[in-house]
Amino acid sequence: MTSSERSGHPGSVRIGADVGGTFTDVVIERPDGTYASTKVLTTYDAPERGILDGVARLAGDEGIEMADVVQFVHGTTLATNALIERRGATTALVTTEGFRDVIETRTESRFEQYDLDIVLPTPLIARADRHTVSERRNARGEELLAFDEAGARALVEAIGAAEYESVAVGFIHSYVDDTNERRFRDLLLAEFPDIAVSISSEVSPQMREYERFNTVCANAYVQPLMATYLVRLRDQLQERGIGCPLYLVHSGGGLMSVESAAAFPVRLVESGPAGGAIFAADLAARYGRNRVLSYDMGGTTAKIALIEGYRPQTAKTFEVDRTARFKKGSGMPISIPVIDMIEIGAGGGSIASVDRLGRIRIGPHSAGSEPGPAAYSLGGEHATVTDANLELGRLHPDTFGATDIDLSPDLASQAIVASVGERLGLDATSAAVGIAEVVDENMANAARAHAVEHGKDLGGFTMIAFGGGAPLHAARLMDKLGLDELVVPPGAGVGSAIGFLVAPFSYEAIRSFYTRTTDFDVAGANAVLADLTDEAMSFVRQGTDGDVIVERQVSMRYAGQGWEIPVMLDDQHPTFDQHAAEMLTAQFTKSYEEFFGRAIDDLAIEAVSWAVRVSSIVAPHDTITLDASGSPIDVSDATVRTAYDAVTGQRVDTTLLHRDDLTVGSMVTGPAIIVESQTTTILGSHHRCTVQPDGSLLVTRTDPKGPVA
Repeated sequence: MTSSERSGHPGSVRIGADVGGTFTDVVIERPDGTYASTKVLTTYDAPERGILDGVARLAGDEGIEMADVVQFVHGTTLATNALIERRGATTALVTTEGFRDVIETRTESRFEQYDLDIVLPTPLIARADRHTVSERRNARGEELLAFDEAGARALVEAIGAAEYESVAVGFIHSYVDDTNERRFRDLLLAEFPDIAVSISSEVSPQMREYERFNTVCANAYVQPLMATYLVRLRDQLQERGIGCPLYLVHSGGGLMSVESAAAFPVRLVESGPAGGAIFAADLAARYGRNRVLSYDMGGTTAKIALIEGYRPQTAKTFEVDRTARFKKGSGMPISIPVIDMIEIGAGGGSIASVDRLGRIRIGPHSAGSEPGPAAYSLGGEHATVTDANLELGRLHPDTFGATDIDLSPDLASQAIVASVGERLGLDATSAAVGIAEVVDENMANAARAHAVEHGKDLGGFTMIAFGGGAPLHAARLMDKLGLDELVVPPGAGVGSAIGFLVAPFSYEAIRSFYTRTTDFDVAGANAVLADLTDEAMSFVRQGTDGDVIVERQVSMRYAGQGWEIPVMLDDQHPTFDQHAAEMLTAQFTKSYEEFFGRAIDDLAIEAVSWAVRVSSIVAPHDTITLDASGSPIDVSDATVRTAYDAVTGQRVDTTLLHRDDLTVGSMVTGPAIIVESQTTTILGSHHRCTVQPDGSLLVTRTDPKGPVA
């Protein structure tokens, strides 16, 4: 389906804009469904400026009138960066008396069991900014202690005197009955109508107070920043003649209105990476590959996600800003629906250093776009992954593709020697090899850890690589993980932004509601599902009035267990009847056996949390059969560049080809470098790639049974 068919009139276009840590990617979908794109450096002081510059550049190149834009979809890391860098609003937390320190005591678990000097993450809200109100309900919503109206009014005055910009409100068991949270918000807004207020029963109405309180704090912390930014972007787009709706990609991989995003900005924390996973899932369906490893590497981070059945793995909670790599519990938990992925500081701008033990370390700090890698000639002094790739011949100033960046090999070499070489007694090339190998192994370890956490064996998975940095490293990563197929799709350099344009309008509403199969509350469960469906539908209807898909899920466990597993509900029976308990028991038992190998007899089963996801229907693509066979091309007249080959461990003569010059069925055997405007694909000496009907590159090994690194 083309954009003209979607919008209802010919000549219309859609725009996707992804603001990353280093580059801002802008993609225009033409009326015929093809794409044009550009990359500009991210402007940290005003992210919208980079977006507008990219839009103006593309519109000029394509001869597009701003009035022809019928949809603008945006994803950004601004909320994530604000949380990590602690540069949000001055925020207060108001909670139930006696629970002031929940976000500091956490769950009392230790992410490193035997570390006597363990350092736990610092709470987002300092203790001096955490306040309490006398009130209390139990887990059934019954009032144990009445709401202290006088104390609440006095606290409102104190909050006003302290000049907080935003307030998070989280009371115990408010997910069952949020009367007191709403009452406190009313009191606060009556006195200070301009203050931002977030209540946990709207942001994350789920049990487990630590996760819920932390989520509402995060929402309140970034809300003023995000609301101001989104309104500013919308207004400036309108000033330039783009009067269409502005939509945001949320962490669950769907679209939401700018008004919803401004109210619940915590849902944008994984906005950009979610677009990449949607892009990979869309390609997985097109290629008929139901087991896919999505690999997205940009300038600041690398993201890895598992896609099975043409859908990314999802989760109900995730962590931001982990203080220990790969360690669950070392970060800031956010309990919202999210595409489940692992993210590490391994981007093109990730800084290389040497630790006290003489080991090369990559990231998590990044040179970003200001000043960027040393090779950008913008003042950067630290060696980065991009500098290493330039030193190894994988990148070259003549074929880098970023129109506003002139790479300097000399500056890259100097930075590598200063940051790594001098510490280890290595020349620039040897140090660059070390940097490249460490970052590749970091990503491979992240993929392995992510797969193990989900009980998956990566054997038989196909990798789809995108982002400006991924095709540079993907073939090496494929070797390290023992995968047999790698696909580098068209538009790989701006894959996440393209993903924005194939994402559905969707919203997942979640709420905790406890009942047992031994005494199942049919009326209560039906009421919760009905309310959640209405809530999700109201968000989706802000963007579309077309047909939708409604999916329902319940999180269940055996009595006495601490965590739940998801159980999909039968969409043919939207309401429960007297047979509900029997049906849920059978479904839970089947799911439990799939997760853990066997079920447990004679234990009561609990339903804890309910979710309803409503999504618009996305038109299916024509399928493409991937074929590794092809006709070897004549490279006798091709340009040759000396580059490092990880397979042989030496610098070798490497064929240099332009992707636009390759035709369907063309087969290229490594070592080779395939360049395009926004990324570069590297083939080692035992790799070959074949151009597919849609222009994607299918990379395999010349000897499928040969050695992998």
